[in-house]
Amino acid sequence: MTEAVLVTGGADSVGRAIAERCLARGDRVHICDVRKTALDETLAANPGMTGTLGDVGDHEAVGEIFKKAAAAIGDLTVLVNNVGVAGPRAAIEDIALKDWEDCLRINLSGMFFCIQRAIPMMKRRGGGSIVNFSTGSTRTRLPNRLPYVVSKFGVEGLTLNVARELGPFGIRCNAILPGMINNARMRGIVAAQAQESGRTIAEVEGGYLKHISMHVQIEPSELADTVLFLCSPAAGKITGELIAVSGNLEWEA
Repeated sequence: MTEAVLVTGGADSVGRAIAERCLARGDRVHICDVRKTALDETLAANPGMTGTLGDVGDHEAVGEIFKKAAAAIGDLTVLVNNVGVAGPRAAIEDIALKDWEDCLRINLSGMFFCIQRAIPMMKRRGGGSIVNFSTGSTRTRLPNRLPYVVSKFGVEGLTLNVARELGPFGIRCNAILPGMINNARMRGIVAAQAQESGRTIAEVEGGYLKHISMHVQIEPSELADTVLFLCSPAAGKITGELIAVSGNLEWEA
């Protein structure tokens, strides 16, 4: 079955890997992103894929994203809520109000806005699949990252309640909890920590990996594999699940 897929934050890393895998198997794919250069580059590299520049944390912008997606690929059968921001790194008492609000607006409200728009489309199609991205950090907790962790706990609550409410309509909703992703963002974090602490990049990476049971990073392609499975007939009875793809992330400093 050919799916009509919207991937938020689809211009690079995990989002791009998901969008390209869906396109390669013959799905109709639309992406959105806030970064014009990355969006243009991804669309140029993938003839047939369409996309919209827009911020999912902006309710009006989401309306425009879905309007353009519907015009390009029709009613959605798959929504991948991939967009997420790291939020501030600060002690609880030092978190600025704007940083708190922006993190929840993008990470949690953005998913809600997109789900609201997708539901009527999926009901018309007789069902669908929603995949939300949370984080393994909801299981380890993470000091100095309160807005991020709270927003992702919200994503998990959103996922579970959406699955219950929409199950009668054949709409499934699951969340993926990634571990240490091997992407530019994580490499930047490691490099910054190495510079700040005077350690080598290998030493900083080792500090992360020693708290992962399998001592592995997660490739964007592995997360794409999980998304494609969750949106396939093979996962037709899987909904309301929080699925870690992390090598068993045990703890974070």
